[in-house]
Amino acid sequence: MKKDNFLIIGGTGKTGRKVADSLKLLNQNVRIGSRSSEPAFDWNNEETWKDALEGVDKMYITYQPDLAVPGAKQSIESLIDLAKKQHLKKVVLLSGKGEREAELCEEVVMRSGLDYTIVRASWFSQNFSESFFLEPIQQGVVALPQADVQVPYVDTGDIADVVVEALLHEQHNGQVYQLTGPTTFSFKEAIAEIAKAADRDIVFAPISIEEYVAAMKEHGVPADFVWLIEYLFTEVLGNPMVSEITNDIEKVLKRKPKSFTQYVNETVKTGVWKSGIPIA
Repeated sequence: MKKDNFLIIGGTGKTGRKVADSLKLLNQNVRIGSRSSEPAFDWNNEETWKDALEGVDKMYITYQPDLAVPGAKQSIESLIDLAKKQHLKKVVLLSGKGEREAELCEEVVMRSGLDYTIVRASWFSQNFSESFFLEPIQQGVVALPQADVQVPYVDTGDIADVVVEALLHEQHNGQVYQLTGPTTFSFKEAIAEIAKAADRDIVFAPISIEEYVAAMKEHGVPADFVWLIEYLFTEVLGNPMVSEITNDIEKVLKRKPKSFTQYVNETVKTGVWKSGIPIA
């Protein structure tokens, strides 16, 4: 296999670290794009971008906190312009399924003249073990809006495997893949699945989006994150396509995606959902 130089932006994140690890196992040349890496990559400091892109052939982009936030499109435009000047050949962009604002960022990549693959992912299964659902689960009370919306949660390992295939193989150029798990769960059903596997009583309480936003503000959650969560729970979970199940993971990987139940049964063995476990 020909060796390319890969920049994995967000290479310490939920999908990025798995992409980087897989490429390293294939003896590819991998550079992590993060504020703590050398050279550093910081979305908020464009002066760091040029060194991070130096000599890079292909790039995986994850944007923090989400492509839907104000300013994301301008950042993607600036990064793609620089990548073209530095003769980068291909971009794989992680996007969100059902996010119109994220699709505007996708269009920047699609119109760039670079080879590309767009990976639109459903909500991550790992949100329950590595993100903002974790602490309420540990505390035993989970209060969320949109309690009954059915979501086909997708495992970050499956996303990473699709990204690696897209980075390595030209037949994925120009493709837009929509990645979902094989079944849907409501928040209430997901929490019940975790409670059963963890052998714990975990209360699920449906609340309004207004109550949820007010609670976040009361707990001092930063305003930009409050905006994002409100957007995700209204615009995205309010979009009927959020419940749609696709077969793109099976199409790319020639295997079925990991189900939410499989994810839960594997994750419970780590002990992360035990009561009172502090978040790292």
